[in-house]
Amino acid sequence: MKHDKVRFEDVYEIVRRIPKGKVATYGQIASMLGSIRWARIVGFALHSNPDGKLTPCYRVVNKDGRVSDAFIFGGKNRQIELLTSDGIEVKNGCVDLRKYQWRPTED
Repeated sequence: MKHDKVRFEDVYEIVRRIPKGKVATYGQIASMLGSIRWARIVGFALHSNPDGKLTPCYRVVNKDGRVSDAFIFGGKNRQIELLTSDGIEVKNGCVDLRKYQWRPTED
């Protein structure tokens, strides 16, 4: 999926593939789109997400597993609540990536 630029819909398509109980990082999604350098663009796309039910952007965390302070659909506490309802343990605003990071090759 190598492009010269990122389309938000491409970001959303990848995020829709993250299974319940798993998370991905902004950089991971950017790499899947063709360049780790697009991680901030992935964040911008998710902050512009028009439909949180269709595209579960709450399953995306930063490179350290930290949730977003500016989660678009209700803030940090709401993101934690949604992750917890998926069965993901969140401690001090962080997810253990060794345990919960999505590995598409394992699908």
